[in-house]
Amino acid sequence: MTTMRLADVHREARNRLAKAGIDTADLDARLLVEWVTETDRMEMIRNPDRAIEAVTCKLLDSILTRRIDGESVHRIIGRRAFFNIELSLSRDTLEPRADTEALVELSLPFLRERIAEQGVADLIDLGTGTGAIALALLDQLSQLRAVGVDIAPGALDTARENAHLSGVSDRFACLQSDWFATVTGTYDLIVSNPPYIPTAELAGLQREVVLHDPVRALDGGADGLGPYRIIAAHGLRHLRPGGRVAVEIGFGQRSDIEAIFAGASFVLEAVRKDFSGHERALLFKPA
Repeated sequence: MTTMRLADVHREARNRLAKAGIDTADLDARLLVEWVTETDRMEMIRNPDRAIEAVTCKLLDSILTRRIDGESVHRIIGRRAFFNIELSLSRDTLEPRADTEALVELSLPFLRERIAEQGVADLIDLGTGTGAIALALLDQLSQLRAVGVDIAPGALDTARENAHLSGVSDRFACLQSDWFATVTGTYDLIVSNPPYIPTAELAGLQREVVLHDPVRALDGGADGLGPYRIIAAHGLRHLRPGGRVAVEIGFGQRSDIEAIFAGASFVLEAVRKDFSGHERALLFKPA
């Protein structure tokens, strides 16, 4: 393989991904080319004739193969933007999606009120993964403290790294636990994006999800509602007076989850929709 022009590298990468049937071929090609060649969009505009060495072209070729085989761009790059922060990813963590920002947006008003009343607030993030939810909230609220809970040690390592990268590690602690198993104390907010895909539906998910996201971060049990039953059943004992529980949900799950929480003496207080207009996040208060 010989040296190529930067413009030609972009074009060939885009064409290869498009030929493979990738809907976001143009965006994916740009992100991967910029990452591999250490360039940006302005460089492409200013210097389209820049020479890209053969060794770099060979590396890009292997990376494009990974994308065609179903690995997401952000998995390949190893990081993803979420809300106002950037997160490192690992194979022990779910790749954060834009839909989850609805859960952050739903939680912010309550936490702001709580901080205004108390001067400080504490939350616990169940199934923290990359730490996305807790860290995004910590980034927005300087008087907030958070505990990230996960059953996977590798996920907690990733969350710790992301807390450091986000500059909030002094207000973020990690706890290895199977949901509430080793949790002690009470919090102003319990927040969670739990697994909510019914087991039988896992095989039908996109390849990017099935092949590269950890199954236990997706599998919500036979009906997809198992984790909500656990959170609802144990939530009250870990809430401070006036506290709340905020959870992300899957498409069409609102009524079932509302019923689960009602059975555990909670009432639905607020709902937040995602960018597609689907009900994505629910806020509950004790009845």
